[in-house]
Amino acid sequence: MTPTRRALVTTLALTATLTTAPTTTAHADTPQHPWYFDTYRIDEVWEHTTGEGITVAVIDSGVDPTLPELQGQVLDGTDLTADPQGAHVDTDGHGTEMAALIAGTGEGSGIQGLAPGVEILPIRVTYGGVTNDISGRWAEAISYAAESGARVVNISQGSLDGERASQDMAEALAMAARHDMLIFASSGNDGEGTNHISAPASVDGVVGVGAVTSSGDRSSYSSHGPQVSLAAPGDDVPGHCGDISGPACIRDEGGTSSATALASASAALIWAQHPDWTKNQVLRVMLNTAERPDDQRRDDYTGYGIVRPDRVVLDGEGDPGDPDSPPIFRDWEAELRPPAT
Repeated sequence: MTPTRRALVTTLALTATLTTAPTTTAHADTPQHPWYFDTYRIDEVWEHTTGEGITVAVIDSGVDPTLPELQGQVLDGTDLTADPQGAHVDTDGHGTEMAALIAGTGEGSGIQGLAPGVEILPIRVTYGGVTNDISGRWAEAISYAAESGARVVNISQGSLDGERASQDMAEALAMAARHDMLIFASSGNDGEGTNHISAPASVDGVVGVGAVTSSGDRSSYSSHGPQVSLAAPGDDVPGHCGDISGPACIRDEGGTSSATALASASAALIWAQHPDWTKNQVLRVMLNTAERPDDQRRDDYTGYGIVRPDRVVLDGEGDPGDPDSPPIFRDWEAELRPPAT
């Protein structure tokens, strides 16, 4: 895949820096109020939207709905692993924490999610690090999410076998596009190493997400390349100390997994406020209002910029444009349409 396949076809208005958002109240940096809540003016945003009416599919290791902050937030879902035990089983906690970053209510001193009004559709594809035939499972999971009515899909996972993933996921991604569904995936945490370009973020039809720090700088571990379309906070975000049975805390270490969850939650906030918009319009305003500290349109580190849902919700920024015109993946989506008669 070349950068031109991901060329943006709308005019971007990207200004300011990540730390300039006005705040009205000083808060401690806690799992109930992490640093980016001030940046995103989240208390004001929630007066307009909490993501209500939007289902976010979390394709991961399962989601444990018994955590106080997730009770009442999680649908039945499905388990697509080779050893199915149910979508509510999460033996390594990763999927549960992604779900909490998206939709956690903060109850019981738990994690407060960015979009606590959404419903989480858990789709279990991994367990205990086992990832046999992962691209095939992603494909099946995306199809299930589309058939189940999810509007947003979160895949905080990655594989180096992008070619295989592209082949396995082609039909499922075409279905997702026809079902007007947005898919976000993590770019990877190998930015300080060999910087492999991983799937599914590298696959056309999937929005790759990188990670940034609280100062708006690219997180050093965040993998980079043409697959990165957006970035979101990845450092100093809430998690659970120890395993998911432990108390919620702010973790020093970061990851593009968390950034992807926050990008998915941002899309849900915008879509809930504008339920008549298409995926193209939601993604276009996310790109139009993304924040960049320079004059570049995009780079391989943060894509078109850092997600700023507050600019859409509170300031009315971003032109949704043509509902049928994709802002990226234009050539790919054109190939999905039947020939004109």
